[in-house]
Amino acid sequence: MEKLRFEDINLSKEIQKAVSDMGFEEMSPIQSESIPSMIEGLDIIGQAQTGTGKTAAFGIPIIEMCNGKDRSLQAIVLCPTRELSIQVAEEIKRLSKYKKDIFVLPVYGGQPINRQINALKKGVQIVVGTPGRVIDHIRRKTLKLENIKIVVLDEADEMFDMGFRDDIELIMNHMPEERQTVFFSATMPNEIVKFAKKYQNDPKIIKVVHKELTVPKVEQYYFELKENMKTEILCRLIDIYNPKLSIVFCNTKKKVDELTIELQGRGYFVDGLHGDLRQPQRDKVMSKFRTGNIDILVATDVAARGLDVDDVDIVFNYDIPHDEEYYVHRIGRTARAGREGMAFSLVSGRDIYRIKDIQRYTKTKIARKNLPTLKDMEEKQTDILLEKIKEEVDKGELDRYEKMINSLLDEDYTSFDVASALLKFYLINSKLDSHQELDAVDNGGNIGFKGAMTRVYINTGKRKGVSPRHILGAVLNETGLPRKTVGNIDMYDKFTFVEIPEEYVDKVIRGLDNKRIKGTKVKVERANPKNR
Repeated sequence: MEKLRFEDINLSKEIQKAVSDMGFEEMSPIQSESIPSMIEGLDIIGQAQTGTGKTAAFGIPIIEMCNGKDRSLQAIVLCPTRELSIQVAEEIKRLSKYKKDIFVLPVYGGQPINRQINALKKGVQIVVGTPGRVIDHIRRKTLKLENIKIVVLDEADEMFDMGFRDDIELIMNHMPEERQTVFFSATMPNEIVKFAKKYQNDPKIIKVVHKELTVPKVEQYYFELKENMKTEILCRLIDIYNPKLSIVFCNTKKKVDELTIELQGRGYFVDGLHGDLRQPQRDKVMSKFRTGNIDILVATDVAARGLDVDDVDIVFNYDIPHDEEYYVHRIGRTARAGREGMAFSLVSGRDIYRIKDIQRYTKTKIARKNLPTLKDMEEKQTDILLEKIKEEVDKGELDRYEKMINSLLDEDYTSFDVASALLKFYLINSKLDSHQELDAVDNGGNIGFKGAMTRVYINTGKRKGVSPRHILGAVLNETGLPRKTVGNIDMYDKFTFVEIPEEYVDKVIRGLDNKRIKGTKVKVERANPKNR
């Protein structure tokens, strides 16, 4: 089935706006088939891997179906783990952000049940939860099920593997007979098919068919990391491999815009390309890329279609695509016209399953690489410098510089001392100083950056039409700080707080104070201690 754009189907303007804010351009295959069918009211069995966009595939129809004027429970989504329950609930909240009368609640073990009960009493239309905690609420009669219109089982095979079959059966037996029932599962064993027949009416089977894919001969690697490390690792790879031209692929328009600003703030020659740009804008960006005025292009899959540039050295997958075909199209942008090419994928969290799927469907090997360290960067830059020195010595055009060196030698400095000092100056002033060392794992299991955070006060806010993107862009452009040094940006009507590592606070204040942000001259200072 041909892929659809979200505007191609009859969705409410609130959903369309939320989808646009999230930066999605085109539906994934599972979304193209599931959303119209669910909106029709059909029962569905959908076979889809994690990371294929299936949350939106059932989340959008659920939101469209819910009556905001009725605060009773109308939809329930069952998930195997608390982490997935939270993740699904958050995505449904993002999709329903412009439907102010739709309320979503995750319910799971490990959180005080009284807090959940209080939220349920206020009225929510959509509950996302684990089977065990949903049963607790059913037994306490805190979940009122009489108005349920739709039930979704997400990752059904995983729930069965975890021994939840009896719990799910108990829950399904409490649901109204008149309802829509949807199962999503990565695999479709007979046990799930039989179970589905018991609780569904003539379900539509949706299984995304994968084409035979011809994979170009490209060296393919992936790096496993935390989400907040992606930009730093991307920059390290760019600095180590120093590609003449490279393309960085993101899944959404929003991420293209954010990453372009971050990279520009770090001093790279970069521009973004996505579907919201008018044709003259796209032509201008592509012209800059072809002529080398920019050497990094950040793009979405849709915007990069038909891209005809032969000398792209490296393709970076900043986000892992939802579709194996997209992956093949992306890496095919390099190694053209018989040249060699490389593809690097940045993999965080559950993306590792997508990499395994891509390897399986493309019958190719994507090798795991260790994260590049600052020591790796220094060694690489030293190697590059030594090669350049050899080239210059071989050329023999050094008379002018030899006189300068001789004046130092006359003062009893050795040639070895002079060469060592010059190498030191070069490496100190190289791009290494724009990178931060990554911490080891902290107590929460997260990998992050060093340094305590301090809040900085800026006297402009929402009423001036300023957004967090404008604040971030100003901080990065005026100070040259790496994106990941900037913490939370809390914006209010007339002022904004920005979290900055303590060691950079003075630099930010000097760089931003009395500068203009979206036309307004701003005052910047440390936040009042009472407000920190």
